[in-house]
Amino acid sequence: MIEINLLPNARKKSRATSSAKFDLGAAMGGLTERFKDPWLGFAVGGVVVGIAAIGVLWTLQSRTASDLAERELVAVQDSARFAAIVAQRESAEAQRDSINRQIAIITALDGDRFVWSHVMDEISKALPTYTWLTSVAQANPTAAVSADSAAAAASPALNVRIIGITVDVQALTIFMTQLEASPFLERVTLAVSEVALAEGKQVTEFTLDVAYSKPDKSEIRTVPLSVAVR
Repeated sequence: MIEINLLPNARKKSRATSSAKFDLGAAMGGLTERFKDPWLGFAVGGVVVGIAAIGVLWTLQSRTASDLAERELVAVQDSARFAAIVAQRESAEAQRDSINRQIAIITALDGDRFVWSHVMDEISKALPTYTWLTSVAQANPTAAVSADSAAAAASPALNVRIIGITVDVQALTIFMTQLEASPFLERVTLAVSEVALAEGKQVTEFTLDVAYSKPDKSEIRTVPLSVAVR
């Protein structure tokens, strides 16, 4: 049988296709052989793992940065709010300290307000018969009661000088003993004692120095003050 090739380029295309298929298979086989190399696989795997790790780290750092930004914003807001609270507290403490100082001043003045009343009352109760007083005065007039409570504790003690006469020397001894027994008085000292004439009679003139002593609270008795209202 005789065959006539009406398409002269058909065989060439067929051969070209066969050649292309052959070349593609060879290329794929070479590529497969390359991937069979373990070191190349490790290298590729390492690159993939590295890219994945970088992505994960970037995501985590982005979240961390966002969280830190939110915390910073909250901290700034809390700081501003707490600063106002601290300022109010400091103002309240300053007012409290001022009030405490005023109370201390009032307490110091009120506590020493009746000192002379107690001194005169104790001297009057200790005075024996046949004894008269001609002068009761403060021996240290420069001593003053301090308004500050701390300074009041360190202020000089109140010293009192008592001048009088008696017709009985034993009465002077009794007077000094009773003064010393008072919870408001201490350090009773006889400064001067001399014989003199008064209205033709022999008497003993004396000068006593006494110090005021702040008694224990148990020694002080208070009574309610009642005022009749009409």
